[in-house]
Amino acid sequence: MITDQHMTTGNGLPSPWLLVDRANRLVQLIATPSLVQLVLRFALAVPFWRSGMLKWDGFLRLNDTAVTLFSDEFMLHLPGGPYHFPAPMLMAFLSGCGEIMFPILLVLGLGTRFAGLGLLFMTVIVELTVPDGWPIHLTWAAMALGIMAYGPGNISLDHLICRARSSAR
Repeated sequence: MITDQHMTTGNGLPSPWLLVDRANRLVQLIATPSLVQLVLRFALAVPFWRSGMLKWDGFLRLNDTAVTLFSDEFMLHLPGGPYHFPAPMLMAFLSGCGEIMFPILLVLGLGTRFAGLGLLFMTVIVELTVPDGWPIHLTWAAMALGIMAYGPGNISLDHLICRARSSAR
């Protein structure tokens, strides 16, 4: 770190480098890793949760629109395709379940890295279905990879469970 006593200008004002250092410390104070990880988990959970909520008419009851989308509208854009989704009813059900369960796990910070992996996989499928949406899909993939790489942070059930397990030993 730069020290205050050595970095003043001739008129007694702090040098630009000292101001930059202070601003940097302020940014680091605001953007603590645990806060960033919490916000990242919520940011990735929200779009999937909102999409998942549109697929259900009740507990484990898909609405007709969700099934129609997977049977008639959505196509996998693979080489030689596009192709219809195999088993559209099953795909709609799995998609709807993943879009509800993975965001809940992310928000709670429970099984966080696996929830991130699940949403990364779903993001790949969404990209194959809607290839023109790649800018937002790339953002989702980056968030999922960040969660998988750095974990949930201290504000999570995963952290509490690990800490409880460590103290029980």
